[in-house]
Amino acid sequence: MNLRIYKTTEELTLDLANYIIEIAQKAIEKNDRFNFVLTGGNSPKALYTFLATEYRNKIDWNKVFFFFGDERNVPANDENYNGLMAKKSFFDILETPEDHIFYVNTTLDPQAAAADYKNRIDKHFNNNDLVFDLILLGMGDDAHTASIFPHTTLVGNTEATVASVFVEKLNTHRISLTAPLINKALNVAFLVFGENKAEALKHVIKDEQKEVHNYPSQLINPIDGKLTWFVDEAASRLL
Repeated sequence: MNLRIYKTTEELTLDLANYIIEIAQKAIEKNDRFNFVLTGGNSPKALYTFLATEYRNKIDWNKVFFFFGDERNVPANDENYNGLMAKKSFFDILETPEDHIFYVNTTLDPQAAAADYKNRIDKHFNNNDLVFDLILLGMGDDAHTASIFPHTTLVGNTEATVASVFVEKLNTHRISLTAPLINKALNVAFLVFGENKAEALKHVIKDEQKEVHNYPSQLINPIDGKLTWFVDEAASRLL
């Protein structure tokens, strides 16, 4: 594990952007494409816009395929739909081809949406092993990541797949990559900032005795890949 701590979110964003571009360049050079899993929520908006504008010419974006680590069970035009946030802050600016974006189809029921998403990812990988070049993750103040929330069925899911989950405290369904699928990636990066994340981050990184049902982000430990944490000083104050 590599832990990078920054004084400001601006410094964090710049270094994370450089990290992404470096991985993308290597993937494109080796395989002529870069399979990139995005995280949702508000935290990555500035990063996505920075990549699409300041770093627009750093790589051939037409060789990038975009996926989502999780999705909320809302219509695609809902402001809480992760795909819509990425579309506005990233894809529209880059003019990304639609067939390079793998949205979750939330017109289906959650279980069917998860199966459909897994099927489309399998086809993209030609039914080979699902190993993404980079998975970007966020972490909530309850230590959830993707939609692997504390004390939900996804915490104990041992299959490398896409699954639906009911999150009782939010009274809603989500669709998410499972931890075993995330852990197959070549690179996994957490983007975490803000003082409200400090307590969760302390447990996820420092606890010797893992309590994954309480702190699901502890599940993330790539099998053959690299794990990097990008955090600001506020989030890291208890480390």
